[in-house]
Amino acid sequence: MQIGNTLPAHNLHSFQARRAAFRCAGSPLNPLNRVQASQKPENITTKHLLNLEKLLPTTEQPPEEPPDQIPPPEEPHRPKGFFERLSLAGVWPEMKAAEDMSPRHLNRLRRLLSKSTEYSPRNNLGSRWREYHGSDDWTGLLDPLDENLRREVVRFGEFIQAAYHCFHSNPSVSMEESQKPRHVALPDKSYKVTKSLYTTSSIGLPNWVDDMAPDLGWMTQRSSWAGYVAVCDDRREIQRMGRRDIIIALRGTATCLEWAENMRDLLVPISQEEEENGGLPKVQCGFLSLFKTRGANDNIPSLAQSVVNEVQRLIQKYKGEALSITITGHSLGAALALLVGDELSSTCAPNMPPIAVFSFGGPRVGNRAFANRLNSRNVKVLRIVNSQDVITRVPGMFVSEELDKKLRCSGAEKFLNALDRSMPWAYAHVGTELRVDTKMSPFLEPHADVACCHDLEAYLHLVDGFLASNCPFRANAKRSLLKLLNEQTSNVKRLYTSKAKGLILIPERNNISAIPSCLPSPS
Repeated sequence: MQIGNTLPAHNLHSFQARRAAFRCAGSPLNPLNRVQASQKPENITTKHLLNLEKLLPTTEQPPEEPPDQIPPPEEPHRPKGFFERLSLAGVWPEMKAAEDMSPRHLNRLRRLLSKSTEYSPRNNLGSRWREYHGSDDWTGLLDPLDENLRREVVRFGEFIQAAYHCFHSNPSVSMEESQKPRHVALPDKSYKVTKSLYTTSSIGLPNWVDDMAPDLGWMTQRSSWAGYVAVCDDRREIQRMGRRDIIIALRGTATCLEWAENMRDLLVPISQEEEENGGLPKVQCGFLSLFKTRGANDNIPSLAQSVVNEVQRLIQKYKGEALSITITGHSLGAALALLVGDELSSTCAPNMPPIAVFSFGGPRVGNRAFANRLNSRNVKVLRIVNSQDVITRVPGMFVSEELDKKLRCSGAEKFLNALDRSMPWAYAHVGTELRVDTKMSPFLEPHADVACCHDLEAYLHLVDGFLASNCPFRANAKRSLLKLLNEQTSNVKRLYTSKAKGLILIPERNNISAIPSCLPSPS
């Protein structure tokens, strides 16, 4: 009997189709349909790479078509995307692909290696601006690091980067130029530069140096552009910050004479008035020289005089408004920032707005009496310190602040105070410390060299990723790695340098000039 006779005619075709499908499907119990032993399951890593190729916008080669078919019309040419030219197998070893090339990790690295600007939100500081400005010495904001404070600290570091870029673009100084502020490409357009600042060395090189190397005349000049004064001039930003901010940004060592001044590490009195806690306040001789010395023929005022005159003018101009003064500097600029804070607190009192110093990689500047003097004048100092940066442990004896504190608590305070008064290298740090570590970064080599550990961009990278002293590098860091790759290639892990070389984005160092010099701040 035929099965077709027992079914309605309109169901016959569907049944036959199902029957054919059933015949094609192999049963695991049927020995004729079992997978041959020689056929192994697909490699997991290879399958993962194939899935990644599907996730990323790659350029696929069209399959070959039979000669009798007419090829479809060609699509208009469009430039390849960011990762369309990326060779996945060539950048990562296959054995590490399953671990390091998950879609989540790859998308994050793709964003960090991109040069597209990603601006993080600026939260309204409002009534808490004094707390973020150090009124309570940043208690409860450093470990773990508050998100708003992190963003403000990195923003201040970018003001220093603008000072570096402006100096290197034009290191020479003319008398006409010294009378007006330079054009500085500020990272924050809500600020306006009002004054250029200059440092002058009290020592000079012999005249035959200029004759031997005339092209390096700017290296032998005694006066150099060191930074600027800027004021917030945007109403919306003033409302967000809760006050109008005056910022003073100072670059680090850049000329031969500045290096010579750094070597003059004997302590000299900054004032003849002893502090109540005992001792005469003293500071490093070379730093004080750069701070107090006037330019040739008195055409260029000293850094101390320029800062005081400009800040007094701005205070008078914005009289009646809520004001703050933020001083920020890197390396030598961090040392000069402390001297600026001390000068403003003593000269412009009692109408001086709150003063806060944010220093990056700063050396020791003075003795304990100088630190007590700043504390008594309510100058708040936040020192950002890299544990691997040797500059933060000089000048003076190589004794950490932690050891000094333990010795003083153990009953040796009187003996240590006597040493502070008599020894010419009895230096002490000032203020509150935010400590970061190169080894915490997943991108930098754990044994990076001295230049990398002291580099300003490396500092901003570490602050951007810092969560707390007992936490790893934060996964949602926003700061781009391009500038760090360009300046510290040898100190970045090979995994990421090879990744960057595989991108068409940065094939040569000569093309790095197209990358924005000031990158967006993290939140």
